[in-house]
Amino acid sequence: MHVLLNAESSERFLMSELRRAWPNASAAEPISISSPGLVLAEGLLDPDAPPLFVFARQLLPDVSVESENSISDWSERLFSAVMSLPEDAPWRLHVEPHYGTGTAGRNRCRLITQSLRERLQRKSRGRLRALRPDPLAFGESESLIQLLLTAPDRGFLSVAKAPLPFQLRAIVSPFPKGEIPIVSDQNAPSRAFAKLVEAELRLGRRIEANELCVDLGASPGSWSYVALQRGARVIAVDRSPLRADLMKHRALRFHQGDAFKFLPDAPVDWLLCDVIAAPERSIELVLDWLKRKQTKYFVVTIKFKGEQDYGKLEVLKQALPALCAEARLLRLCANKNEACAFGMSHGDARR
Repeated sequence: MHVLLNAESSERFLMSELRRAWPNASAAEPISISSPGLVLAEGLLDPDAPPLFVFARQLLPDVSVESENSISDWSERLFSAVMSLPEDAPWRLHVEPHYGTGTAGRNRCRLITQSLRERLQRKSRGRLRALRPDPLAFGESESLIQLLLTAPDRGFLSVAKAPLPFQLRAIVSPFPKGEIPIVSDQNAPSRAFAKLVEAELRLGRRIEANELCVDLGASPGSWSYVALQRGARVIAVDRSPLRADLMKHRALRFHQGDAFKFLPDAPVDWLLCDVIAAPERSIELVLDWLKRKQTKYFVVTIKFKGEQDYGKLEVLKQALPALCAEARLLRLCANKNEACAFGMSHGDARR
């Protein structure tokens, strides 16, 4: 049994994805459970071919339903879970509330975590030293323990031992509950820059200095702005110019024209595309670039006109795993009525 946390106001769309992914699951249907935003489902998780769930923020694989009365009891239950892990192997811990609207749940989870650390300090310092605090991309040797409280005395516990978090990294997030605060930058041309920053964080790979990026549909320039801040070189493609200061940037080359007709002279490091277009066109664009081996990394938004467009993402779900070493397809925290396809192609596209 697995628990999934869905993106905002998208529970029924996640349930539709689950039905398509696990048509022969032992459970009759994925069902919504008492806490809003959670979906409980049964299905076979294949680590070699994990499904992509657009409308899921986080997966808690193979959960058990737990009930404990006190902070000390929860700490003892988590301690037992930790003791099942290899002593010197790295592991992560997410203890999160999923009830109420105030600070009580957050404070309870903080106290449970503190109590667990104190218990480990007394009884298993090796495992305490192996605890990794930062939400970085999973390594193959890392385990993940997640406790999601749906009430002060009830919750779901998931113990995913290595290498499972790494194998399921497309749907198991290193960020608690799969949530990333939307960043703010008053100097950016628009708030759209936050989507690219979030995609980088989820991929565990930032645009780096001297890399070459193609930004399709670049105007007014928010994604080019991020790349230039990183020290990258940018080919910006649009019918309209970018913000004046970006147009003058020495590392930016502007190509005026149709984003869907542009192809670089040689493979680049990053394909960036946040163009407003029908979903079919954006889907075709990213698949064409990947098939041509024109980019190593990619971040492409897929815009929706309405709910009827959500099913069109099935084409990407089927095609991306074969074309990519890393593939994500997700409604980001910074997305509105859209999804984001991002990842890394097979091999190194650079020449």
